[in-house]
Amino acid sequence: MQQKNRYIRLAADLQSDSIVDGPGLRAVLWTQGCAHHCKGCQNPQTWDFNGGGLVEIDEVLKAIDELEYQTGLTFSGGDPMFQVEACNEIAEYAKKKGLNIWVYTGFTFEEIMKLNEKNPVYREFLEKIDVLVDGRFKIEERDLSLLFRGSRNQRLIDVQKTLSSNKIVLLNEYEYNESKYFERIPMYV
Repeated sequence: MQQKNRYIRLAADLQSDSIVDGPGLRAVLWTQGCAHHCKGCQNPQTWDFNGGGLVEIDEVLKAIDELEYQTGLTFSGGDPMFQVEACNEIAEYAKKKGLNIWVYTGFTFEEIMKLNEKNPVYREFLEKIDVLVDGRFKIEERDLSLLFRGSRNQRLIDVQKTLSSNKIVLLNEYEYNESKYFERIPMYV
């Protein structure tokens, strides 16, 4: 029996050189499709669930294999939670490659846990995420002084500590030291 091709709908090719979508040099996977429609969204072109293009998951995994100096992979969009099965599979692969995982979503952590009650893949995805930037962008709470987020209501959640303690544990972005949390092979020999 032939294996069915697995796809993800993306807004763009895997970006390999971001320094603003989490700490360090990161790759970013821009998912397509979002129902939040936040006023002032910086990526409204990613809202359309039929926009972007369908890409085989295996092609995304090959692109991850070609990364060299990145310390992490960020899922953004759109909203990755609307394609949770595909994102979970890609995150699992990226973790095996030693990358840390950041996810931007308009859902709150609490809303994701509610979604998990109907589909356990949400928890499976959370178990692979290091930091979740949660909450819808609110233009009235926009704050350009914040690191890694656009509005004051959005939280940087240390997902693993949150899951193990059953209470939200926030990451202080001003004390965050990537090398302390995620070690990679040095770039220079």
